[in-house]
Amino acid sequence: MTARVLAVADSDSYLKWAAGLLDALPPGWTARTAVVRSPITPSASQIRAALNGSMTAEPEVLPARRLRRLLAWYEPDIVLLACTGPVVEVLSGIILDRAGPRPALVSGLPGISVPASEKAWVFRSAADLFIVHSHREVAEFTEIAQTLGVRGTVGRARLPFLDPAPPKPHRDRVVFATQAKVPVGVDERRRILLSLAALAEKRPDLRPVVKLRARADEQQTHRELHHYELLWRDLVAEGRARDGAVTFDAGPMREHLAHAAGFVTVSSTAALEAIAARVPLLVLSDFGVNAKMINMVFEGSDCLGTLADLEAGAFRTPDRAWCAANYFHDPVDDDWTTHLSGLVAQARSGGLPAPSRLPYPGGPRARRRARMRLEVPAAVEVISAVRQARQRTAGG
Repeated sequence: MTARVLAVADSDSYLKWAAGLLDALPPGWTARTAVVRSPITPSASQIRAALNGSMTAEPEVLPARRLRRLLAWYEPDIVLLACTGPVVEVLSGIILDRAGPRPALVSGLPGISVPASEKAWVFRSAADLFIVHSHREVAEFTEIAQTLGVRGTVGRARLPFLDPAPPKPHRDRVVFATQAKVPVGVDERRRILLSLAALAEKRPDLRPVVKLRARADEQQTHRELHHYELLWRDLVAEGRARDGAVTFDAGPMREHLAHAAGFVTVSSTAALEAIAARVPLLVLSDFGVNAKMINMVFEGSDCLGTLADLEAGAFRTPDRAWCAANYFHDPVDDDWTTHLSGLVAQARSGGLPAPSRLPYPGGPRARRRARMRLEVPAAVEVISAVRQARQRTAGG
């Protein structure tokens, strides 16, 4: 069987995830990728970083209204909606409201999704297949689907970017992977930077590198209120840190890990990339281990540690049993491509069931706001830039 897959992404993290999945499609299947324009559209450099190591061609960036035309031209059997929840819901409506036979709809989450979120399923309730990445996630999201009465199936795929780059002979970096959402506070983020600076002073053989998801002027999946690079400049100006003790860089995580002697994060899927690359790591517990900090999954992993451990360069090796239960299962347990083949057969026979379409969280007005953000991102970006300029002027 051959099939055509159209992947639609809206941010750098979802594009990276989609590209990895497309690389693992069955032989003979073809795929095309697009990025739908929105306030979080990745920059050209972010797109290149997301596709690093993938066979996926550089995607076309297009407005949401062009999706119907692309669907009519490409006639995909499957549409992979690799987008944030509100965008998935809006695009699902565009696809399902077209006349004629519909393609199968697939969506999912691009990283750690523990604990499972009911809202994630609600936004993706039209999906025929919801892709997650561990035995635990499959069990939790399947239970939610049954509770909500959603018809879609939950499928398991190994996280697609866990194949590391070849290690370099000389590993001297300690890579800190930022997370836009946590920790929230300025003081907490400054503490992390100061601990990295302390490590640089105590261990001159190690070079702390803050791996950014986006530069201060770039967008990312989640809004970052306090950018680490700007906070570092303040610490240097205050005389609390030595200029150059900590460096900042973007680019593909796999390339940074190839040079890494240690890895640290508060909560990031990049921790799994570090495990795959056999880089000793720390998941910081100083700010809590809970759902709010998005790091509950690391309980029992032997990877949790503190800022004091970071300053001492005391990195950890994960527990094997934890790895098997969380994201490093046997590849034979993956079933997502089997589900895809079944959906293609159903789509071609006209046998796809009517999808579940649960009410939009927050109601019709919230849905209209989400659609507007998708349809007129340029205006949103201009308004945001004006607000930021006014805030800077008021602060100065």
